[in-house]
Amino acid sequence: MNRRNFIRDSAITAMSTAAFTKLPAGSPTKKFGQIRFGICTDLHRDIMHDAPARLSEFITEMNKANPDFIIQLGDFCRPVPKNQVIMDIWNKFSGPRYHVIGNHDTDGGFNTSDTLNFWQASARYYSFDANGFHFVILDGNEKNPSPSRAPGYARFISDEQLKWLSADLEKTSLPAIIFCHQGLDNDIGGIENATKCRTALERINEKHGFRKVQIVFSGHRHQDYHNVINGIHYVQVNSMSYYWLGEGYQHIRYNADIDKSHPQIKNTVPYTDALWALVEIDSRGLCKIMGRKSSFVGPSPVKLGMPEFALGYPVVPYVSNRKILLTKKPFEYTGNYTSSNI
Repeated sequence: MNRRNFIRDSAITAMSTAAFTKLPAGSPTKKFGQIRFGICTDLHRDIMHDAPARLSEFITEMNKANPDFIIQLGDFCRPVPKNQVIMDIWNKFSGPRYHVIGNHDTDGGFNTSDTLNFWQASARYYSFDANGFHFVILDGNEKNPSPSRAPGYARFISDEQLKWLSADLEKTSLPAIIFCHQGLDNDIGGIENATKCRTALERINEKHGFRKVQIVFSGHRHQDYHNVINGIHYVQVNSMSYYWLGEGYQHIRYNADIDKSHPQIKNTVPYTDALWALVEIDSRGLCKIMGRKSSFVGPSPVKLGMPEFALGYPVVPYVSNRKILLTKKPFEYTGNYTSSNI
């Protein structure tokens, strides 16, 4: 592997204290299960000309790494015949494969059932257990019934789904990890009722006296950051393919033929290599996120005139390596909000 492949632990030069929840000295701890899974998001087959090659590289590496499962967090591909190549590549992974539906996966007049059937996915929200952990997949694409809802794509989790989520978490005694396309840690650009969703998770933790809900993984924003809110970790996984800049920062990134066949690419800043992460949790509860590093194709957003922090977090061509110490100690409501970006 070259320098652009998985970043090794020895290459980690910085680590935010916000990424750790330390146990008091001498306090009793319960062992966690041990698990490894591959995670990717926002392939955007219907925009990127080289999406099949990006996904092939991920699947090849995952078959070598042999994790317990892989999962994609949405904006994968629409249910059209030309995208069967994406499903054929995805299905080459030798282990279990899971899907989260994104807002662009039904573009072109398709509905959720069309996409789930094309993916051969079980449901739009569901859960499963593996190696001593409980995993929950949410659908953040429900429509807010309020007449004052934000314009654009639906990004809401209904009371019905939240009721199911609370009941599902009540049933398990295992530490829970949640996946949703849109983030629950940011009301702007994430789930519209993110605060209500977080509160539901925090109530579960408080009711049961320990941090049953440990981590929430999301995509959608094509960024790279980690927030900790009231003891729950929220990890944003960068896109496999690009960041969307829009018409104000158009730039021809490849050549005239690609620009003609895939006209949306000039509105993006693509990454030279596909991005993803391998997540590993050991029996101590140490969660290692081993990310992938790349570079921009063409000029960076800053070189095109975009302020570095115009989007809150900088646009970067990598998924950060992170170490997060999970804990089963009693949940303590602090009301604090902290964030880190490595």
